[in-house]
Amino acid sequence: MTDIDAGAELDPVHPVALPVSVHGLSTAEVAERTARGQVNDVPVRSSRSLAEIVRANVLTRFNAIIGVLWLIMLFVAPFQDSLFGYVILANTGIGIVQEWRAKKTLDSLAVIGESKPTVRRDGAATAVSTSAIVLDDVIEIGPGDKAVVDGVCVEADGLEIDESLLTGEADPVVKRPGDPVMSGSFVVAGGGAFRATKVGRAAYAAQLAEEASRFTLVHSELRTGISTILKYVTWMMIPTAIGLVISQLVVKQHAFKDSVARTVGGIVPMVPEGLVLLTSVAFAIGVIRLGRKQCLVQELPAIEGLARIDTVCLDKTGTLTEGGMDVTALRLLGGADEGYVRAVLGALGESDPRPNASLKAVVDAYPAPRGWRCVESLPFSSARKYSGAGFSESDGDSSTWLLGAPDVLLAEDDPALAETGRLNEQGLRVLLLARAERELDDAEVARDVRPTALVVLEQRLRPDAADTLRYFAEQDVRAKVISGDNAVSVGAVAGKLGLSGATVDARHLPAERREMAAALDEGTVFGRVTPQQKRDMVGALQSRGHTVAMTGDGVNDVLALKDADIGVSMGSGSEATRAVAQIVLLDNSFAALPSVVAEGRRVIGNITRVATLFLVKTVYSVLLAILVVCWQVEYPFLPRHLTLLSTLTIGVPAFFLALAPNRERAKPHFVKRVMRYSIPGGVVAGVATFVTYLIARHHYTGADSLGAETSAATLTLFLISMWVLAIIARPYTWWRVALVASMGLAFVFVLIVPSLQHFFALKLVGVTMPWLAVGIAAVAAVVLEVLWRWVDRRFAV
Repeated sequence: MTDIDAGAELDPVHPVALPVSVHGLSTAEVAERTARGQVNDVPVRSSRSLAEIVRANVLTRFNAIIGVLWLIMLFVAPFQDSLFGYVILANTGIGIVQEWRAKKTLDSLAVIGESKPTVRRDGAATAVSTSAIVLDDVIEIGPGDKAVVDGVCVEADGLEIDESLLTGEADPVVKRPGDPVMSGSFVVAGGGAFRATKVGRAAYAAQLAEEASRFTLVHSELRTGISTILKYVTWMMIPTAIGLVISQLVVKQHAFKDSVARTVGGIVPMVPEGLVLLTSVAFAIGVIRLGRKQCLVQELPAIEGLARIDTVCLDKTGTLTEGGMDVTALRLLGGADEGYVRAVLGALGESDPRPNASLKAVVDAYPAPRGWRCVESLPFSSARKYSGAGFSESDGDSSTWLLGAPDVLLAEDDPALAETGRLNEQGLRVLLLARAERELDDAEVARDVRPTALVVLEQRLRPDAADTLRYFAEQDVRAKVISGDNAVSVGAVAGKLGLSGATVDARHLPAERREMAAALDEGTVFGRVTPQQKRDMVGALQSRGHTVAMTGDGVNDVLALKDADIGVSMGSGSEATRAVAQIVLLDNSFAALPSVVAEGRRVIGNITRVATLFLVKTVYSVLLAILVVCWQVEYPFLPRHLTLLSTLTIGVPAFFLALAPNRERAKPHFVKRVMRYSIPGGVVAGVATFVTYLIARHHYTGADSLGAETSAATLTLFLISMWVLAIIARPYTWWRVALVASMGLAFVFVLIVPSLQHFFALKLVGVTMPWLAVGIAAVAAVVLEVLWRWVDRRFAV
């Protein structure tokens, strides 16, 4: 262990002695710095504030349009023509409540998953929240820990820090006392301590942590697609609405209030006002559902992203297997003495203050010998695959030992590798204990070592891993096991879990991306993968058009997690992995992944369905307005008519359809998929409704003819909209059939109850025209079926 003198340390910029103690601050010094505001108090929010939620749900473009029209209708028309405004109020309220519930869920989970750095205060190590760190705090760090503030190293024991997330430099940086420590970097090997020199907003870590944990709706194909659609809708609405206003108020010269009401009735249905609401509600409820399963969604689009994956890369240790291991055998080599070997292993275990899972098993199996003193140590690194230590033994002799991967430490023709291979084939993990002839700081310390013993470890399979892998196979998601362990051993573990496919030693993978991608497509299990290779493998898969999820819990997984389309970390994983992952499984249950995938598929598949419903209405509303302007006739509907139709054929059904289970894998090109169905559906509905309206204008005469014409047109439009709903609701289940039928019965109820007839100004007159309206709707339904099936065949994606 090396450290700066207890009374001084070096500033990384101005290397002069500064008064500080490596034992940390006193309680009084912490209080003094807190009073001065020198505290790491940047709030890490997992969600928007209540004010932001209200603002985002209320102050929207379409709420403004609807709000103005609503105010106009309150003054010029009966109450029932203003119902659409109250619907918007209810929708907005639902959106605020659901996102507030999601916020509370995320906030509570974020507290559970929050890392607590270890600081030295009053000479003792204490775990504190990140926000409680003050200037000059001495913070201890070890493998997997993330530097949460900027600082300067005061102690180092083989300390290696990865700064690639900040600098892009892949190689770990060896830190010595006096070297700067950058916030946002993480420890890959060794341990040590550093003094905080920048806290709060001055430290880059504050920005990094806030960005990593914020509840956000950005970078989502679904949200971006809906925004694009709404932009085009706005462009269509403006000229159409102007033409409608001129047609109804100027050209026809009807009573002012009636003309205004019909003008508003033409404009309001152009607005797909519930689409954004349902998208937000679907995401929010997804967060709440996953929160109940102890899944922390750090970035909201991760729900959507995981639903789009076709490849999931799994780290074996901590994902397919549990973190703990057990030593099951000790195979001596070269006539080694068992008692001496046990002493060496016990000393190696004691030499590392932060042992990994393999070394913990050794520590549990072999107690530390008396009289042995560690004089130097080499912490384990995923890149080199071994650790080591030099000892002064109880009899005064000196020795240097390495413990690590046999196929890394030994030559390819060494006979010990044959025994290792047989053990690996059984799914066992094998470590080699070897005596080194060189010093630990020698770059070739692993060369010409003397093999002494094989330590056999048994890994505990996760009981839920096999079922989860089976789920991915059924969902056509390819699983790739990527591990730093021996390829044969990893392949045997995968085989026990029912995962078939070729096993590859990653040391033989081509470095060129295209060739690597081809090899990854052919193989299933990859062993002896370095951390940088994991990152390269994720990139190679993405280059072939795959959407890749990466799971892991160790520091060696951080780079791959960061680059994957979706990173999933175990709650017990290192602080660095939790910081870069979009989803954290707080209860460490790999079995929760199917739930996340299912939520994503539910959201995307169902929003695609309901978006079609909303946009069919927008298309036929715009088309009807254009036809009315061209034919110079009264607009056939009042706002109350379209409020009734929208509620029964879109609003209520869409809410249930948006929250229904949906296992279909998400498909790309959201906007194209939705518009391919919405445009023909809206055109058919608009044309059929206008044809009915024109025929009714010739059929009915007299003072009340407009009401009869409107009722006939409403009947046609309702029946076509119901058929659109019936198509969208497929495949049918009992509740979907009941949903469609109940909406139809509700409309019939309106038609037969006199008070509701009066309220909604709907009354079918005669027999001929109503049945003709039904016939036109039936023809339109057939045309709609033919068109949509043609679209399915012509534009299959």
